[in-house]
Order: sequence, then C-alpha cells, then structure tokens
Amino acid sequence: MANHKSALKRIRSNEAKRLRNKYQHKTTRNAVRDLRTIEDKKDAESKLGKVISMLDKLAKNNIIHKNKAANLKSKLTKHVAAL
Repeated sequence: MANHKSALKRIRSNEAKRLRNKYQHKTTRNAVRDLRTIEDKKDAESKLGKVISMLDKLAKNNIIHKNKAANLKSKLTKHVAAL
C-alpha cells in the first residue's frame, strides 16, 4: 500500500490514463479494421483521413510506436489507392 499522498494520487491518475489510453487504442483499432473492410473507394478515402489522424494522435502520446503508426498509415493508403 502507498505511504504518501502523492503515491495515492499517482495510483488514481495512472488508472485514469490507462483506461483513456485503452479506449483510444481500441477505438483506433476498430476504425482501422472497418476501413479495411470498405469496398467503396470514395467512402474509404473519406474515412482514411480520420483514421490517419487517430493513428498520429496515438503515436504522439506514445500509446503506439511512431513506426507502427507509419506502417499502418502506409498500408491503409496503399489499400485505399488499390480500390
């Protein structure tokens, strides 16, 4: 058990951040999955910008690695271009 007030606060804030990161990561993964299943090029192009923005935000906040974000963006862009 924590012995300091600041340690108790850190436990609370870490839990809040963990839940927020988990939610953002899961939401982005679902968006990537949905983008991969889209067959219509216009629809996919309109959603690509949002998904890329989500990936950039995750990378900026160190929820995912910047190279993973870059790889996902590259693969998704290729997929949309091939439609």
